[in-house]
Amino acid sequence: MPVKPGIEVASLSDVGCQRDNNEDSYLYWEPRDDQELQRKGRLSVIADGMGGHEGGQEASRLAVETVREVYDQGFQEDPQASLVQSLVAAHNRILNYAEQHPGFQGMGTTCTAFVIRDRQLYLAHVGDSRLYLVRGAKILRLTRDHSYVGRLVESGLVRAEDAERHPQRHILTAALGAGRELAIDSAEQSIAVRDGDDLLLCTDGLWSVVAEDELLTAVSNNSPAECCAVLVGLARQRGGPDNITLQVLHVGS
Repeated sequence: MPVKPGIEVASLSDVGCQRDNNEDSYLYWEPRDDQELQRKGRLSVIADGMGGHEGGQEASRLAVETVREVYDQGFQEDPQASLVQSLVAAHNRILNYAEQHPGFQGMGTTCTAFVIRDRQLYLAHVGDSRLYLVRGAKILRLTRDHSYVGRLVESGLVRAEDAERHPQRHILTAALGAGRELAIDSAEQSIAVRDGDDLLLCTDGLWSVVAEDELLTAVSNNSPAECCAVLVGLARQRGGPDNITLQVLHVGS
């Protein structure tokens, strides 16, 4: 879709080298009307499905489509509250779908969604897909992993630098569609974004094989589209054990 001035966006999704199908989904959405854009902002969503070939693919698709639909149609003037509402709706829709289709029992998905409005960033997150902010020569992770290893890091039992290579890093402790209870991480306050900032949204097929300093270098030295190609290529060179999906937004174009 055409992107209105003020931001540059590029996305890329690759099946990787060891999977038969792609269970990741993503989208970028903004209202066409300028007044609605000012009111609702710009929305980015990424999801990494689980639960078998068709189950994971369907769960991630339902997640991103529901988040966009509910955020747009049920907008409450507060982007943060609207994001949380949209993730809850996606969770319930996935649960209902699995109940109506017994072959999809166990389907679920990560989901990380953010909105930029008036140079403020609002975030809601479940699972281990990540959002990074690149500003100048620094990269900052804005999400925490809802995973078994993430808990070990938070408790001090595993070093953060070892977590990306831990053999149990893919075990999630929260996901859309997993159980009736849903724990959503949402920022207590919005985050100010500046001209020149970059935002990198990605699934674990990227961050588990490409280090943060390499992400920083790729984002800093390339346009969003070039960055996507460089990072997918790097992940594939390292075996591409999972689907690889990312979206890069440059603020201030």
